[in-house]
Amino acid sequence: MKPNKLNKGDKVAIVSLSRGILGMPFCSHQLELGIKRLEEMGLVPVLMPNALKDMDYIADHPEERAADLKQAFIDDKIRGIICAIGGDDTYKTIPYLMEDEEFKEAVINNPKIFTGFSDTTNNHLLLNRLGLSTFYGPNLLNDIAELDKEMLPYTKEYFDKFFEEEDSFEIKSSPVWYEERTAFGPDEIGKPRIHHKEEHGYETLNGSGIVTGKLYGGCLESIYAAFTGSRYGDEAEVYKKYNIFPTEEEWKEKILFIETSEEQPTPEKLEKMLIELKNRNILKLVKGVLVGKPQNEAHYEEYKDVYKKVFTGLDTPVLFNLNFGHAYPRCIIPYDRETTVDFDNKKVIINTPIFEKNHKK
Repeated sequence: MKPNKLNKGDKVAIVSLSRGILGMPFCSHQLELGIKRLEEMGLVPVLMPNALKDMDYIADHPEERAADLKQAFIDDKIRGIICAIGGDDTYKTIPYLMEDEEFKEAVINNPKIFTGFSDTTNNHLLLNRLGLSTFYGPNLLNDIAELDKEMLPYTKEYFDKFFEEEDSFEIKSSPVWYEERTAFGPDEIGKPRIHHKEEHGYETLNGSGIVTGKLYGGCLESIYAAFTGSRYGDEAEVYKKYNIFPTEEEWKEKILFIETSEEQPTPEKLEKMLIELKNRNILKLVKGVLVGKPQNEAHYEEYKDVYKKVFTGLDTPVLFNLNFGHAYPRCIIPYDRETTVDFDNKKVIINTPIFEKNHKK
């Protein structure tokens, strides 16, 4: 199911589905800036009831996080849903949502834009299982509330696609990349990020040729935890109970996109996570793999070596250093939209419209 595009005057919900920092006093200037930017785009931000609750409350009440998402889908005046930020326990919302028939019906009957990244991967995969095409892309705090004088231009270019009807578009390499900030206080407002010229562009690390498939994936640490229960112990049970992951036949249709978090895992940890996917036959089943740029280019060359090592003996092609996930800037990755990847010429084309053509006014 495709959502409708955004129009000026549309309401967009802000949800805190994971780490509850949006309502903390130290975040107030970022919240104000994010709201202002959305309003300048012609949107009407709607803070959901629990979005501004404090960190402890959000951590202790995944059912309230789930309730906010449900309400955002049920309200047909809300046309888009923007996550505040990621976190590390978003999977805890899954049981409350998957056992709520009213929520599932709302997703099916009222599809709408849903964007976020990092541990929001869990919500993306849940919504994907329900049939909704969502967007691994910008969130409120990291992107819309960018502390510089404006959103990062590349990020804004792809966020603006939420307002456009295109038959297809290309995900291009950004000419520059930015370091993560080391401070986020009010005195940082207006200060540009440290940036660097992109020296690498897309790099093909394995295989060759052209493949076409449906995009699926997210943050590698979140996916690994969902397979193994490595962070909280019961993630794998939750995913298995609600059949969140694709079947073997469904994996064969996918182009897997994965990226690593701000934790900047060691090359050894990266290899361990990839081996888990390899042992589950996923890296062999999928049509190809897209890999996001590591944040701050941490372990850049070592990560490339890990991918080359893990994919030895596999025909699956791998394209490295795309601008999605935790590195800045970031594009939007539309789940389940037909995409063609040319691994020889290093091009990624979304082939089909990402929105319903006959959208509501």
